[in-house]
Amino acid sequence: MARIAGVNIPTNKRVIVALTYIHGIGPTTAKKIADKLGIDHTRRVQDLNDQEILQIRETIDADHTVEGDLRRDTSMNIKRLMDLACYRGLRHRKGLPVRGQRTHTNARTRKGKAKPIAGKKK
Repeated sequence: MARIAGVNIPTNKRVIVALTYIHGIGPTTAKKIADKLGIDHTRRVQDLNDQEILQIRETIDADHTVEGDLRRDTSMNIKRLMDLACYRGLRHRKGLPVRGQRTHTNARTRKGKAKPIAGKKK
């Protein structure tokens, strides 16, 4: 099992798919990494030798922000917005949708399970 950027990537999947298990690397970035190193897209992780895995690891470390660093950057950006008390920060603070979606109906993912209001009879 190959370990890249602190993540055990699955050995029986294709290289492109396996790299997407790393937070911060999607299909497009995975293809660019494979093209840069000359690795065929159809090859599986178990078919890679140690040298190729080392090259992938070094490329990701040098050129991409992934896993813990990326999560930290994202959370710091959200914390900065909340400290500024700008509109987006207030929406984050209240746990409501940030990007202008309607909240009269829907928005259950952000707002949580619907709470019934007691005493709403005729």
